[in-house]
Order: sequence, then structure tokens, then C-alpha cells
Amino acid sequence: MTSTHQITAGFLPLLDSALLVAAKEKGFAAEQEIDLTLVRERSWATIRDRLAVSHFDVAHILAPMPIACNLGLTAPAPRMIVPLALGLGGNAVTVSAGLWNEMAECGALPDLDARSSGLALRQVIDRRKGERLRFGVVHPYSGHNYELRYWLAASGIDPDRDVEIGILPPPDMADALTAGIIDGYCAGEPWNTLGVLHNRAHLATVKAAIWKSSPEKVLGVNSRWADGHPEALAALLQALYTASLWCADTRNHEELAKLLAKPAYVDRPAESLLPALAGLLHIGAGETLSIKDFFVPNAKAATFPWKSHALWFYTQMVRWGHIGHTPERQQIANDTYRPDIYRSALKTLGIAMPAASSKVEGALRLETPVGSSGALTLGPDGFFDGGLFDPDDVDGYIAIQSQS
Repeated sequence: MTSTHQITAGFLPLLDSALLVAAKEKGFAAEQEIDLTLVRERSWATIRDRLAVSHFDVAHILAPMPIACNLGLTAPAPRMIVPLALGLGGNAVTVSAGLWNEMAECGALPDLDARSSGLALRQVIDRRKGERLRFGVVHPYSGHNYELRYWLAASGIDPDRDVEIGILPPPDMADALTAGIIDGYCAGEPWNTLGVLHNRAHLATVKAAIWKSSPEKVLGVNSRWADGHPEALAALLQALYTASLWCADTRNHEELAKLLAKPAYVDRPAESLLPALAGLLHIGAGETLSIKDFFVPNAKAATFPWKSHALWFYTQMVRWGHIGHTPERQQIANDTYRPDIYRSALKTLGIAMPAASSKVEGALRLETPVGSSGALTLGPDGFFDGGLFDPDDVDGYIAIQSQS
């Protein structure tokens, strides 16, 4: 009989911890002979630190963070790999009621369109004549920070001069908004919904509008543990993939919301979690809006660790002065995401997988069947400003961004 794999995983109380929670609670981990222990933490820095000292073997973690660790941007810095993504989308940019009213006066629409809301925000900033708005993000090396900066910059707003961007734990953001400490924030669910329901906040736009089909959280794995436990890692990837199928089934959303609502996990009412799972978001006082692909656990290769995702995050680290660009650093970022491990672990499941490990981000304007069988559909994956990122021309992309 196969021995049981003991695996400890860290996570933060967020909707996109769903795959780990479902793997444990629905028995998908146990079916793979995994004894999965989930440990809730309050900050991404603690997740990183506990991975570094091997308190955690794996973790629910920000998609850019393993790259930052491997580049030496944060300490203590475990060597990490990313063999699986934990879904696409799931974030929103939320602003105070007062700021939203000003944006609406300047043409922002309640449809969460990234272009109109960004242009309206720029007009508000111009009106305020030097009074800098303050935004919160969860970590410097986060999708939240980079997508917020991308949205601002493409809207004609300098993220370093025209606004202030600070770091706050997700559970503190809505209260900071109410207290006037910040004017807006970019965070994952349920903290946007809770801000709307309890703190008079309003959604300005969502991740799925800024960069369609974009990654958010990934499975970060201590590379020492991965090297020593390849069978356990493969078993975990199979369990998480099976969990992604279960989470994606709309018939399971109510049960999933109840599981996540437990005190050990997100510890918030199930009714505040269900809207985002269903893509029916609370966007303002008494207002709801259906958002296509707000959070995608499985479809569109949502669990595949694209190297082009890793390299785009790397270009943003360079763009915003977090690190200088060199071929060696680019290679480190490229090698952090491991589609080879993903393919090897999941091949026995007989699922459709991308044949390539990278793609031109923003090139797919429509849902597109790929592969000889057409069993896998990708896209749309466009940036709201029409931009393209070719992972084979990182130098060119960095050069273009440095001029914008």
C-alpha cells in the first residue's frame, strides 16, 4: 500500500484559496493518499517566511512572489517553483463612495469598464490639482500592485507621482477606506464585496477587465521539498486539479461558499462569498453586475503555469524599478514557472493541456479552441488598452514600457 504523503500548506483567507480548501474538505487530497494540513496566515510575508524555514511545504501565494524570491528581492527568500496556478482573475479595484461619485461625474460607468473608469480617475486627479489619492495593495510583488499600476499608467496616471500606493493586509483594507486612510484598494475577494456591503465602497473595475484571463494566485512550492518529494508533489497537483473541476461546477458553488465560510478558512458569511463565485458582484449600494470570468478555477487552462505569465510579471518588476533587467534575471523568472512538472503530474488524468509553455499575451481577442482536437479553449486574454506581450521579445517590451 502506498504510504500517505504528509503535506502542510499555508494560505490566506481569500476566495482563491478554494482549490486547497476543496481538495481537503471534499476528500480529493485523501484520494491521492495525501494528509493535507492547511494553515491560515494573515500576511503574504508570513507565508513567504514559513516557506523559507520549511514550516510549509507549499502555499497559496501571489503569482509574482515566487519570482521575486528567486530574484533575491525579498528575504528570507526560499527557492521556489510554481507547478500549478490556482485560477484566473478574482481581483477588483474598489474605491470610496466619495471618490466614485467624483469619477461618475467625470464619466465612469457602473459597467466596470477599465478604460472609462481609468480616464475618469485621471480627470479627478487633474481636478484635485496635486492632492494625491492613496491606494492600498497587498504586497509590492503582487498581481494587485502590477495590475493596478498597469491600469493607472495606461490611463495616463503616473503610479509613483500622481498617487500613493501603500501596503495593507487584505482584511484591513475596507476599514482603512472608511477611516479615510486610503481612497481605494486592489484586493481579492471577499474584501471587495465586504467593502461594498459594509463600508459604502464602490467597485471601479476588475482584474478581468484590466487583463482578461490573467493569473492571480499560484501554488508556490519550496524547491527543496519538491526535489525530495516528487511523488507527493505529483499527487498534490492531481488532487488540486480535481478540486478545480469541482470548484468550477456551478452546482457546487453554494457548498463551496459554505466550506470557505468556515472559521478555519475565510471566516466570513457564505452569502458574501457566493456572489463572486457566481460572477454576480455587488458593485455599489444596491447595485449588482454580472461579470463574465471574474474568477475562473478551471476553464481556459486556468491551472496551467504559463511561462509568459511569469515573464510578464518580471517585466513589471523591471518597469517599476524593483530590479534591473539582465538576461540572467529573465531566465530565473522564466524557470520559476514549471509547466513540465504540471504536464508530467497530470498526464495520467487524460486532460487537454496546452502544447506550448508560453503564448503572446493579449493576442486572443475571442475564445479560441486550440490543439488538434480543439478540446481546450483559451482566451480572450487581452489587456484593456490593446497591448500585447510577446515573451520572445522581453527586451522590446521593456523598452516600449520605459518610454510610456
